[in-house]
Amino acid sequence: MARRSRTDGAQDKPSRPALNRDEVLRFISENPDRATKRDIAKAFGVKGDARADLKDILNDLQADGVLEGGRKSYVQPGALPTMGVLDVRGRDDEGDLVAVPTNWDLDRHGEAPRFRLRQPRTGPAAGVGDRVLAHLDYDAQGGPEARTIRVLDRKRAVALGVFRSRPGGGGRVEPVERQQPEYAIAPDETGQARNGDLVEVEPHRSHRAGLPTARVAQVLGGLGTEKAISTIALHAHGIPHVFPKSVLEEADAAGPAPLDGREDWRSLPLVTIDPRDAKDHDDAVHAAPDADPANPGGHVVTVAIADVSFYVRPGSKLDAEARLRGNSVYFPDRVVPMLPERISNDLCSLREGVDRPAIAVRMVFDKDGDKRSQRFHRILMRSHAKLAYEDAQAAVDGAADAADPAIVDTVLRPLWRAYAALRVARQRRQPLELDFPERKIVLRADGKVDRVVIPARLDAHKLIEEMMIQANVAAAEVLEQARQALIYRAHDAPSLSRLEALRDFLRSLDIPLAKSGTLRPSHFNQILAAVRDTEHESLVNEVVLRSQSQAAYSPENIGHFGLNLMRYAHFTSPIRRYADLIVHRALVTALSLGEGGLSREDEAGLEATAEEISKAERRAMAAERDTVDRLIAHHLADHVGDSFAGRITGVTRAGLFVQLPTFGADGFVPIGTLGRDYFHYDETAHTIVGQRTHLGYRLGDTVEVKLVEAIPLAGSMRFEMLTEPRKLPTSSASHHKARGRTLRPGRRPGGGGRGKRR
Repeated sequence: MARRSRTDGAQDKPSRPALNRDEVLRFISENPDRATKRDIAKAFGVKGDARADLKDILNDLQADGVLEGGRKSYVQPGALPTMGVLDVRGRDDEGDLVAVPTNWDLDRHGEAPRFRLRQPRTGPAAGVGDRVLAHLDYDAQGGPEARTIRVLDRKRAVALGVFRSRPGGGGRVEPVERQQPEYAIAPDETGQARNGDLVEVEPHRSHRAGLPTARVAQVLGGLGTEKAISTIALHAHGIPHVFPKSVLEEADAAGPAPLDGREDWRSLPLVTIDPRDAKDHDDAVHAAPDADPANPGGHVVTVAIADVSFYVRPGSKLDAEARLRGNSVYFPDRVVPMLPERISNDLCSLREGVDRPAIAVRMVFDKDGDKRSQRFHRILMRSHAKLAYEDAQAAVDGAADAADPAIVDTVLRPLWRAYAALRVARQRRQPLELDFPERKIVLRADGKVDRVVIPARLDAHKLIEEMMIQANVAAAEVLEQARQALIYRAHDAPSLSRLEALRDFLRSLDIPLAKSGTLRPSHFNQILAAVRDTEHESLVNEVVLRSQSQAAYSPENIGHFGLNLMRYAHFTSPIRRYADLIVHRALVTALSLGEGGLSREDEAGLEATAEEISKAERRAMAAERDTVDRLIAHHLADHVGDSFAGRITGVTRAGLFVQLPTFGADGFVPIGTLGRDYFHYDETAHTIVGQRTHLGYRLGDTVEVKLVEAIPLAGSMRFEMLTEPRKLPTSSASHHKARGRTLRPGRRPGGGGRGKRR
């Protein structure tokens, strides 16, 4: 083969610009984000001796004052950067995030611009307090705009506290979170905060001797307001709680859904059964005997769910805000909704006697509760009755005035008969039957705790729960059959390490646990049944609960271990959960039900969406838990010195967590207050045992404690143990001296509170 000439070879490569001053300067002007010496050399094909020529050209341009920089990148004098690091500071009236440059050359470029931040819908979203890398556009329509490349740091260091003014100016900020220091505030950094205000502060990076210093970044309101406790949780966990003006305007502009494109089901007597104080109603149910002779004793169950997908479309302001929030957050004193009230409490709420759009699934079950078929419909419905759980149950039980007599025999009793069949199937399926009572805090008009109640667990609750589960299963099955991407509610089996720890613990109680390869929820149910009404019941329930994995959202189907289901997706609460809205859109797309389906961009970003809403769910749970802790600590602050019945819900090297069952909150007993003995901590047996006395305490023990300190703002309580230790098996674990081992009052080990132990 003949060798190609150098001339022939050159024709195969793109021509490069000549290496001269004008071309180098033009390249830097047109490529400000890649103007390092290496970038320039690569662009001009500079190699070998030519590097010296390039260096001379760059030095001459700098000497003539037409080029600056050189350490990292070259720029023309006065040129604005096209890429930069921004701090997200807040939102504007349109709901867009507003960000400012982290480092800005004020002398060179003048006042720093405020950028409206645009985010990719398929990647992790930035939030207020985050630091991002972004492309910068100074001439965008509507003002400077930045486009997120990636999130560099999540929620920069901020702290919450109560501002206490100081004579002469300035003040200090008392902490409201565990493991948070007190801060000193200079007179010119108070942000006009007044004594007693709840504030958010930005700590300074360094300080000299004395208290760490900070500046007040935002005044959140007075501590004496009714919603102060939940306000602390909202800001501590970064939960959006004020709808931007543009989102509210979009919601207010929405109107009733038309019948066009829907099936008219307004004559079907669907009813809602909810808590008595519910403000939105997103599910309605109906059941009737199956008229098919081939299914004797069977039932047709209909579950209708508010059609949120009709109102909240992909790419809209409503959609962006809903995804950011992820779910509604429920506090004892208020609800922070995922959607504005115009949508959640009005247009999408299945109000009695009002036409409302819905997506319904009609399921046929046989007499044993096994499903024979299912089909989804996009409908216009009208709820025929609004019932509270207690009233529906009372009506079925025979109370004359609990509900309209016209619906008792025609609507309620068929529902209960259908549930009886579903209950039989549930018993065969054997989901995990961990039943921890839910507590509800009842507040007074001033926002303080009145009492804590445990609502009765009625068949009405179980009926709605099981019908919602069946509707969720149907959604997952139909979408899988259609090969439609969706977000599953995933719950993995317990990990091998947790199972081994559980097996070791149960062995100490002479309770066997099957090999991990064959474990099903039924095996755990057998264990729970074996200890029912024994001294070990609460202990074993607690340990079995801790052995379980945490449920999350995922585009990959791994099944739901706890419910013992192969396919499961959240479909029944789109008003309050973004995951359900995604499933609604997927159904609209897969079944060609009209407008409001899942966009291609949404499909491409399902993994990121699932991750974001899983984080939002955990964030909401932590905020709700912290609020309960603070409310109860505030409620009991006047009862320091009183004794209470409690139960040990956590055993650590540092001491014991004791929950007060009456209130559903817990406090800490430092190990140093338990007696003058060396204590062994046995992680497997969940005990601490005195080395000399062989007396100690175990997870699940019922004890009596005295409240010695309550810190309402931190939501922490410290107890003194009144119950004497009991005889327990000796431990082989490493021992820890109790004497002198105390915790700083109000601080919990690990700083995570209950959330770290679950």
